Amino acid sequence: MNLKAGLWQQQTLKLTMTQELTQAIALLQYSTQELTSFLENKALENPLIQLESGNIKAMDPRPDRTKKTRKRVEKDQQSWIEQIGSKITTLDEFLLSQINIKHLDAHSEKILITLIEHIDENGYLGATLEELSILLNTSIEELEKLLAIIQDLEPAGIGARNLQECLYLQVLRLDEKNELAELIISEHFELFAEKKWKELSKLLGIKLTQIQEIFDQVQTLNPRPASEFQPDKAAYIIPDVVVKWEGDSFSISIFDETIPKISFNEEYHKRFTSYNDQQVNKFLQEKQQDYQWILKSLEQRKETLTKVAIKIVEKQTDFFVKGPSYLKPMVMKDIAEELEIHESTVSRAVREKYVQTPFGTFELKSFFSSTIQTTSDENTSSQQVKNEISELIKNEDKRKPLSDQEIVHLLKENEGIIVSRRTIAKYRDQLGIASSSKRKRYE
Repeated sequence: MNLKAGLWQQQTLKLTMTQELTQAIALLQYSTQELTSFLENKALENPLIQLESGNIKAMDPRPDRTKKTRKRVEKDQQSWIEQIGSKITTLDEFLLSQINIKHLDAHSEKILITLIEHIDENGYLGATLEELSILLNTSIEELEKLLAIIQDLEPAGIGARNLQECLYLQVLRLDEKNELAELIISEHFELFAEKKWKELSKLLGIKLTQIQEIFDQVQTLNPRPASEFQPDKAAYIIPDVVVKWEGDSFSISIFDETIPKISFNEEYHKRFTSYNDQQVNKFLQEKQQDYQWILKSLEQRKETLTKVAIKIVEKQTDFFVKGPSYLKPMVMKDIAEELEIHESTVSRAVREKYVQTPFGTFELKSFFSSTIQTTSDENTSSQQVKNEISELIKNEDKRKPLSDQEIVHLLKENEGIIVSRRTIAKYRDQLGIASSSKRKRYE
C-alpha cells in the first residue's frame, strides 16, 4: 500500500442538498394547514409575494343606497350574527349556582370556592386534601365536610378524587337503590374492574349473573361528569383529493381552494427597481427568485400529489367502486416503482393528506397495508384481516367468546387467511377489542 503524501485528481458524483431542495421536500409533505402557515410567513418576509385568499370575503360595513346591495349587506350581517356563540355556562358557575353561599361564613366560602376551582375538566378534584389543607391553612376534616357539599351537587359524580369514588357517587343516586352495587364499587372495585368475577362471586357468595347486571348498570354511568361543560369544537376534515365515480370512469381532482393563491407584487417591484441602488436590486433579485421557486414548488407538489392519487385509484379500483372491505394489499414501493420516484417521495406526498371518496373521507396513507398470506394464490391486506376479526367478534357468542387461537382457525378455514395468534392479538389491540376473558358475559 502506497502511503506517500501527494496530490491526485479524482472525479466523484454526489448529490448536494441545497436549501431550495430541502424546502421543496418540506413543501411536499406539508398538510394544508402547514402549507398555509408557511405561505403566510413567506409573505411576511418577502414583499414581492402577495397572498390571495379566495375563500375569505370581507363584509363591507358601509350603507348602500341601492336595494339590491342593502339586501346583500343585511344577509351578510345575519351570517355574522349567527356566528356569535351564545354564552356558555362554566362548570364553576354551574356549581356555585346550586349553593346558597349566604349560609356559609367567609372562611368556609373561601374554601368552597377554592375546592371548586381545583376541579379539573373531567370533574375530578385535581389536588389532594393534604395539599389543600396546607394551601388553605385548614383541617382535612373541614375540607371533607365542604367537599361533601360539592359532591352532592349536579352532575352526579362531580368532585370525586378518583374513578372509583366518581362511580360510587353516581350509584348512590340511582333511582332504584342497589346495595350490592354500592358494596362492590366501594369495597371490591379492583376485582370488579379487572373482571376477576369468579373470585368476587366466591368472596361475596353471589352469582356471576348478578355481577354482570351491575357491570351493565355501571356502563351507563359517566366517568367524566364534567364533560358536558367542555364543548369540543367540531373537527372538519377538508380533503386534499376528491375522487368521484361517474358510472364508467373516475374523476380525480386536487382540492386546493383553502390554500392561499400567491401572486407577484409588480407594483412594489417597479417602485424600488427605479432607485438604481445595487443593494436594493440584489434584494429584489433574491426575493424574485424566492417567489419563482415557491411558485414552481407548489406546482410540483400538486403534480406529484395528482400522480400518486391517480395510481392509488388505479390499484384500488375495487375500493372506490365497491367499498372499504375491498381494500387490496399495497405498499408505497409499488407506487414509487410505477411512477419512477423514490419511496420516501410517496410517503411525503400522502402524509396528512385526505381523499374524499364515494364511501367517505379517508387518509391517503390508509390505502397502504401489508400483505397477508392466504391458502390461495391471491394475498389479502392487513386491513381486510382486521375487518374479518371485527366481524367474527361482532357475531360471536358473548357467553363463550372466541379466543385468539380460535380466530386463527376460523380465518384459515373460512377465508383461507393464514395468520399467527400473536398477529391476531396485535390487530385486536389496534382495534380496541378486549381479550376473550374480558368480553365474556354471564347471563
